[in-house]
Amino acid sequence: MSLAFAQTPLRIDVVSDVRDIVQADLPKLVDDIDTGKLYPGDFLRAIGTAGAFSTHAQVDDGVDLNIAIDAMSEVSEVCGSTSFMTWCQSTLVWYLANTDNQALKDKYLDMAAAGDMLGGTGLSNPMKSFFGIEKMKLKGKRVEGGYRVRGALPWVSNIGPEHIFGTIFECEDGGKVMFIADCADENIELLECDSFLAMDGTGTYGVNFRDAFISDEMILAHSALPFVKKIRGGFILLQSGMAIGLIRDCIAIMEKTKSSLGHVNKYLVGQQPEDFMAKLEALEARVRDLAANPYDTSDEYFQAVVEARLEAGDLTMAAAHAAMLHTGARGYHKSHSAQRRMREAYFVGIVTPATKQLRKMLADMNAPQPA
Repeated sequence: MSLAFAQTPLRIDVVSDVRDIVQADLPKLVDDIDTGKLYPGDFLRAIGTAGAFSTHAQVDDGVDLNIAIDAMSEVSEVCGSTSFMTWCQSTLVWYLANTDNQALKDKYLDMAAAGDMLGGTGLSNPMKSFFGIEKMKLKGKRVEGGYRVRGALPWVSNIGPEHIFGTIFECEDGGKVMFIADCADENIELLECDSFLAMDGTGTYGVNFRDAFISDEMILAHSALPFVKKIRGGFILLQSGMAIGLIRDCIAIMEKTKSSLGHVNKYLVGQQPEDFMAKLEALEARVRDLAANPYDTSDEYFQAVVEARLEAGDLTMAAAHAAMLHTGARGYHKSHSAQRRMREAYFVGIVTPATKQLRKMLADMNAPQPA
């Protein structure tokens, strides 16, 4: 049901191979992932081998994020939790691909792009801090050969004892440094989180830095703000894959009710499968255009990215809500996918940048400037 992007051989091969793995393996894992019984590391490594994380790893000649987004949407069509982990891994690759630290790139990029080294992103707190929502939780001090970092992040996903992730700390002089953290470091402690409404199988932990030494080799950018400006469009646009696949499946759920409940579901005016398909097609077209040029750092481009991401979250939650209404009491059973898709859809609305943060960002962008 996905729209056709430019049909390059690379896209056809990657997306087709990811789709085959998803359809063969993921449906039987979904319930255990949803309930937190399983972290699907083997599945992530399998789609990594198929190229799900590698098409945006080489950036010398520019990059198009559409293949990564489309591959992610194939995962999301079956499992929102796993598509979130796919986004985490894709974002980790995006960080490593764009760093000027060649030693760090040489150490991790190929492994992360292939899915051999799994990991995530700890930018929730830093992204909120940049827009005045929270204060930076990690503090760093310059020492010989690197930095000492202390503090705690409440939630970082797609990590474990042998994983890595990217995040940011604040220096004593107010400067921001972006780096890769190695979860195997004895001074980086992973803390179990309370159970969530969904997403319990996503390798989500609290992370405590106890004066952890971060060597210069692990620094993505000694000056984080210019680096974030460079990668922010891709960071946000990649999340579209989570939304697109989930919306697609919610439309399919609605379609399946037509034979038995169509006579009453027709009164759900404006919430029919064709209504959502039209909106999804328009959203995919917007994302496709934006994802073809993720290095545009203009204010106009970034506002368009934020608007598209806001629409993606709103449409995901609306489609999941409609799927529940179409299925009725059947969808209210714990065994039915409609209730799981609804829980996953709300995550698209609250994952950073959340709906409320996106609206704040747009308000700030459009606020009158001082004379």
